[in-house]
Order: sequence, then C-alpha cells, then structure tokens
Amino acid sequence: MVSAAYSYLGSSTLDDGLTLQTSGGPAAYPRFFTGFLTDPGAAATGLLAVAEVARTRYFRPLPPASLDPVVTAGSDRLRFESFSGCCGVYARMDVLPAGLDGDIVAHGTTNVDVNLPLQRALTRVGRADPMHVAVGPDDLTVTTFDGELVERKVPLPSRWLRGFAEAQVLTARFDPRAEIGVAEARILLNRLPATDKSVLWAVPAGRSLRFTSRPTPGAVCLPGAGRLAALKPFLRYATRLAVHGPAVAAGSGPVASTWELSMPSLRLSLTLSPEPYRGFSGEGAVLDSLASDEAADDADLISALLSWDPTIDVDALAGASGLDARRVRDALTQLGTSGRVGYDVAEAGYFHRTLPYSADVVEKMNPRLAGARALVAAGAVTPGPEVSVVLSGTETYHVRDATSCTCPWWAKHRGDRGPCKHALAVRMVLAGETADQDAVEATA
Repeated sequence: MVSAAYSYLGSSTLDDGLTLQTSGGPAAYPRFFTGFLTDPGAAATGLLAVAEVARTRYFRPLPPASLDPVVTAGSDRLRFESFSGCCGVYARMDVLPAGLDGDIVAHGTTNVDVNLPLQRALTRVGRADPMHVAVGPDDLTVTTFDGELVERKVPLPSRWLRGFAEAQVLTARFDPRAEIGVAEARILLNRLPATDKSVLWAVPAGRSLRFTSRPTPGAVCLPGAGRLAALKPFLRYATRLAVHGPAVAAGSGPVASTWELSMPSLRLSLTLSPEPYRGFSGEGAVLDSLASDEAADDADLISALLSWDPTIDVDALAGASGLDARRVRDALTQLGTSGRVGYDVAEAGYFHRTLPYSADVVEKMNPRLAGARALVAAGAVTPGPEVSVVLSGTETYHVRDATSCTCPWWAKHRGDRGPCKHALAVRMVLAGETADQDAVEATA
C-alpha cells in the first residue's frame, strides 16, 4: 500500500454547475478547467461509469472500495481514469475538444471526489441540462476558527500505480480489430450475461461480432463478459463501438483487450485484463523495460522533454533526445511506473499525466525486479551459452535462453505473466550488468 495525503475543501457538488474538488497539482488547489460540457448527459453517464468501476471488485466481489478516480487536464481535453478494486478493469473517459466549452487554464492531474451525493445528482443530468464543470475551487481556504479545511487521507494501493504502467505497456501493443455501429453494439452487449467469467473470443461477422470459445486469427479476447457492464448505460449516447487487442493465432492464450464506446465529443473505454481473476498489477509486462540500467537515466531525460500535447510523439522524442525509439519507449515505461504516462489506443499514442509519486518506489512495487537485482548483486548468476545457472536461497535453478526456468513461477505461468526473477536476472547479466560491491555487502 502506497499512501498519500490529499486535502479537499469539501465534497464535490452539483448545483448550478458541477464542481469536482481536487487534491493537489502544480499549485495549491489549482483550477485546471472551468467551463461547460457540451454533452452533459453523456459526460455525467461516463463519469458515473468510471466511478462505478473504481468501487467494484469483479472477481470475488467484496464491499465497495472507496477509491477516487484520477482526472487529468491536458492541453485540449480532460481524462478520467480508474481501476477496479480487483485491478482487473481499467476505465477511462476522455472528454475531447468538441466536448469542452471553456478554458483549460492549467495542466495537471489530481484525484476526484465522486461521493454518493454527487453520484445521485449525476444520474439526474439530462441531455439538454447545462452542466458547468470547475475542476478545483477558485481559491484556497485556510483553516480558522470560522471554518476548517477538510483533509482526507486517501490510501492509493501500489496495485493502481503498477496497473497504470502495465496497462500502458499492454495497450501499446494493441491494434484496431473491429468497429461496429451502436445499434449492433447494443444488441451485442445486452446479450452478454452479467455474471459471465468465461473467456470468449469476438470475431468480426458482417456488421457485428460473433463469439466463439476458441481463438482464431483476427479475433479479440473477451475475458469475463460481465466486466463490460459499466459500458451499457453509455450506449444511448454512443455512435460506435471499437475493439482493440493484440494479434492472436489459433491456440493463443487469453490476452487483454479494450472495448470503447465513442461519440464526437467523448470516448468511454474499458480495458480488461487477460482473465477475470488476474489484475493488471501482476502482469509483468514492464519488467524487461525496467531491468535496463539505462532506463532510469533515459527516463529523466524524456521527462524533461515531455509536454502536455494531446499525444506524446515517440519519434519526436527520439529526435530531441538522441535516443532510439526502443529506448524512448523503455523510458516511457519507467515513467509509467509512477503514473506519469498512459497510452490511448484510439489515437495510437502516449499521453502525459502527473501523479504525486516518484519513481523511487518502482522496485518496491515490482518484487520480481527487486529480487532479480538482488540476485545479480549477490553474484548468484552463472551465465551460459544456452543454459544459465541461478543460485536462489538454497535452491539452484536453470534458465534456458534467458527465458524458461525450472522454478515454480515458470512452471505455473509459462511466461504468460512476464519473466520470473531468475530469468530477469540472467537477462541483466547477459546485458552487461555486474554485481555491485556495495549491494553485495548489504546482502551479506
């Protein structure tokens, strides 16, 4: 658990306008955006969906989690993001330029307090009702005898931060797989059972999609159809459904996918983890990028070059930094571990956000990475041309081709959730990383 103290002036409200209380940013209680939303009913429904995902545990349901969605103001849009309580569903609503009638006066990211009274108020917002949004109050109120500043400590699980990074890496590998009209989407989603936790595969069929139990080339994985329930209320506003996923072949295992409803002013998307019981935080997709010695230094350079453009141009960053595209992407992955970078499948580009966390907690949030570094530091890896030997505690493991391992982790997951710490340690050694004497003494 990673904790941060957030201060709120009060609860979010919906009176003549919607005021979302912020909890920090580049200045004390900044106003990132003030103005009207041009599609208020759709925006209210989308925000409710993001908040609903944040308070839901889809696998082994438990009482609702009290976690606040994250809102980011970029140069021309607002983004609302959340993870489910089980960290297996990533939700995002993008309010695009056509959806904003106002000014973004500052760039930044903050948590949003979507409390129960606000949720009730949002359900009453209609298509034509004016909806004014101020992300943050106009000024700072100091605690005096006449009143007090409302302070609330919000525990942000490390799983959320790991989830942001893992979702970014996984979705960056996605391609558009299908697009259907809203009429077909309504029929499709309404037919899905609300509690289904099986893994299905969606295959384009004419103007719609059909579901099969086995993957075929061009299919999109639907792991746990019940996890798409939050999209259904938005169907009355959307114009199309787009589905994104990685390339699969016959015999492929379950993979993540993104299901996105959109209209000209808004996009609402849900990204599903490869299986209902799996959270994004444990996928291990970021480990290879983080294992590189140069990734942290590159991240510092790329961080200085990031701007608040709607999308981050990898090629432009490569030209400005002098790094190749691979190192830029590894640096973006490093920044993603502290929540600073996300990926938008609709625009096939990265975007910038800022959370109040630093990258120095990366290894604490990735125990396999920390374990691999400890093995390298202790000199526990003996590399070989094909098979390397790793001494881990009292056990000896053999790693073939820096990939497969004789450890229980590999036997259980077979590489589906990233490398084990032994394979990762071998990759570090083969890449030239050597034991650090200080680290060796620290582990002695």
